Amino acid sequence: AAGVLMAKLMNLCSKNKINPLIGSAGVSAVPMAARVSNKVGLESDAQNFLLMHAMGPNVAGVIGSAIAAGVMLKYVLAM
Repeated sequence: AAGVLMAKLMNLCSKNKINPLIGSAGVSAVPMAARVSNKVGLESDAQNFLLMHAMGPNVAGVIGSAIAAGVMLKYVLAM
């Protein structure tokens, strides 16, 4: 939900609109989150192909999860 809300906030602040479905793909459930975003977009508009656009935030979610796990391991192992 935070990704969708962030996309809507960015739409208020910028002149180029961002599809909120891209924000929903920003979790590290590769590739299902991107596929779900693409499927919902296609249901709304048959020419709305979002799969490759949704994979960017999807991979960013994976990288963010890996960094967070590394930081957590650093602090846990330092105890």
